[in-house]
Amino acid sequence: MRGRFAPSPTGSLHVGNLRTALLAWLVSRSAGGAFLVRMEDLDRATSAERYEKAQLADLAAVGIDHDGAVVRQSERRPRYEAAIAELVDRDLTYECFCTRREIRLEIERAVSAPHADRPEGAYPGTCRELTSVQRAARRRDRPPALRLRAGGARLTIQDELAGEHTGRVDDVVLRRNDGLPAYNLAVVVDDAAQGVEVVVRGNDLLSSTPRQVLLQRLLGVPTPCYVHVPLVLGADGERLAKRHGAVTLSDLAARGVSARCVRHALARSLGIDAPADATRSELVERFDLEDVRRVGRRPVTLAELQTAFCPA
Repeated sequence: MRGRFAPSPTGSLHVGNLRTALLAWLVSRSAGGAFLVRMEDLDRATSAERYEKAQLADLAAVGIDHDGAVVRQSERRPRYEAAIAELVDRDLTYECFCTRREIRLEIERAVSAPHADRPEGAYPGTCRELTSVQRAARRRDRPPALRLRAGGARLTIQDELAGEHTGRVDDVVLRRNDGLPAYNLAVVVDDAAQGVEVVVRGNDLLSSTPRQVLLQRLLGVPTPCYVHVPLVLGADGERLAKRHGAVTLSDLAARGVSARCVRHALARSLGIDAPADATRSELVERFDLEDVRRVGRRPVTLAELQTAFCPA
């Protein structure tokens, strides 16, 4: 099971990120597979080398190693452009001139329309049927994004942890209006190029998975096995962030909590019964793919992790 962890180097990893990374690493290593790290740094305005170095250091600190060199999306744009060109040649794309605000307002106006199986923020198709004259006129005012003509496809995936998930695919962005390839396109191209067989990531991305599966089918590349992991939440019930206090390894180290102690707490939260001084090899020995289901579908709170940070 060739797996990967693909963070965006836009800040420090928190314990929720590290929990997902640890599970991804365990799934691959327990099956004797390779484990890759990829930096999703296409947006150079928000990415920074210092964050990449810090993230790699944090992964190493909790015992997560990886095979081969780190792959960076910023170095792979020709691959994405080739995939986009293929979809353009097959008349599966169209230009979109909508701003995020315009899309949000149109979605709000259409609250009565059925959308239960659409991903959050699904594009309503505003620019899909513009004429060539209308497109030319709008092109003079603003640069267009490029969207997939998805045709209302409805796909079902089987997730190893979340179970069956069905979603309708909207006309997802393939290239942003600033010229950058979009996330959903890039991740599909990269996973295929790297031979990724299992994708372990946060379940906030579950609703986007049908989009990626449709792109995989259109581009003729394999669909990996998916494992979407419940997030770690703060005391307010929101996804973990800096406002919740000591959430990074450096924060916790300042409070006397070691990286080994953090790894123990994360392993316990993943259903692994191991002593606090267990080595990473021992964690791998105590885990197999069937154990993924022990993780459960319930989010974990920061408070629950904290109870295991410094076991007696």
